[in-house]
Amino acid sequence: MDFDHAPRTQAIAAQVEDIFQNDILPRNREYMVAAERDHDLTPALLTDLKKKAFGLGLWNMALPQLGDDDPGTRLSNLEFAAVAEILGRVGWASEVFNCHAPDTPNMEILQMFGTEAQKAEWLAPMLVGGIRSSFAMTEPDVASSDANNIATRIERRGDSYVINGRKWFATGAGNPNCRFLIVVGVTNPDAPRGRQQSMVIVPTDTPGLTIVRNLSVLHHVDHRTPHTELLFEDVEVPVSNRLGEEGGGFLIGQARLGPARVHHCMRAIGRCEVLIRLMVERASRRSTFGKAIREYSSVQAAISESRVALEQARLLVQRTAWRLDNEGNKAARKDVSLIKVAVARAYHDICNHGIQIFGAMGVTEDAPFAEALATARAFRIYDGPDEVHLQTIFRLEEKQGEGQDLLSAYTGRY
Repeated sequence: MDFDHAPRTQAIAAQVEDIFQNDILPRNREYMVAAERDHDLTPALLTDLKKKAFGLGLWNMALPQLGDDDPGTRLSNLEFAAVAEILGRVGWASEVFNCHAPDTPNMEILQMFGTEAQKAEWLAPMLVGGIRSSFAMTEPDVASSDANNIATRIERRGDSYVINGRKWFATGAGNPNCRFLIVVGVTNPDAPRGRQQSMVIVPTDTPGLTIVRNLSVLHHVDHRTPHTELLFEDVEVPVSNRLGEEGGGFLIGQARLGPARVHHCMRAIGRCEVLIRLMVERASRRSTFGKAIREYSSVQAAISESRVALEQARLLVQRTAWRLDNEGNKAARKDVSLIKVAVARAYHDICNHGIQIFGAMGVTEDAPFAEALATARAFRIYDGPDEVHLQTIFRLEEKQGEGQDLLSAYTGRY
């Protein structure tokens, strides 16, 4: 495995870094004021930066299956790691380059499973950043970590599907630029496990669809990409809005979640890099009981342990990206679960260290640690909780050792 990036990838990352340092970071406060105080999610500065990125071809970089006529720069998962870490430093940076969630994985679904008509209506405008989307799977009334628990019904009536149910944590559905949802629901409750669910496209202006509320996460509301609760009451869409075959929703979901989880981890690593640098700066500028904070062994250990955890997580993510590129989703299944657990834990621990070093400021909105801690803690539930990923790792470990008898070889002296 070679994690070194080719000159082309290094050049792309350098361009992204230049835009980040000169255009995004200096205007971060301006954007946050527009988003959080004025509820303007498409301020002029974002529109201008998107035009700049598009013009430079720094666009759709997280989509390795771009067609020859599609706008953007096709990067592999490993190549995108060099870019995703930069974008992860600031929450809205990914949208500048049309590499943001949940739109990127939704575009992948449409690329892989959409009909030509669906691609023309929904994928094409997403590829140029004209609209946004959401993915509605999780439900408040069941344990959605087991997809077989999904209760939302998608009932076929002639040439239409009628949807009834309640969803929440439909990321981005509350964004005013969201134009459609990809909804997961049960089309055949009597089918075998894994074949009961389907996915359908639901335009956000469909009668019967209600946005109930935007949810907070540990008292923090993401105004850019809110986590939204939705109610479906006799929502009717044509059968032609189905993605893939009926009963194929579970398999489509697995195809979507592999790369999406890796991208989340890549961005989290970029965020953690910022948090560590902030800790170092804070420790060098503050003093207590007659000496600089940086001189205390507990502070030195917290920063050092953060670096150890981050470098381990980064290497594990890079290996997972390499395996996805070279061996496919199935071969990388255990790796994806490994990084989902490892990165979430590292992210959470680094936030805790940072809050302790920053003191009172660390728990306020004047520093990024409180928001980051909310994100990091929720990260251990999103896209499959730690327990589910640990179970997957255990099962694959068992399978790997089937037929072996190492106990006889490594135990007993005679």
